[in-house]
Amino acid sequence: MAVPFRKTSKAAKNKRRSHLSLVSNAIISCQNCGAMIRPHRVCRECGNYKGKEVVKIDN
Repeated sequence: MAVPFRKTSKAAKNKRRSHLSLVSNAIISCQNCGAMIRPHRVCRECGNYKGKEVVKIDN
């Protein structure tokens, strides 16, 4: 079985792991009702997308 010739330094290890961090989801406010939604999706509160009603929501 292969064994590393030298120990991997902390700096090299952390550079390799720099892309493993978690990122939060982007959240914007709906142009119609102001509810917080994810971009490029229909608003669950009012059913609008890009200023047009695409889903009829009964309240």
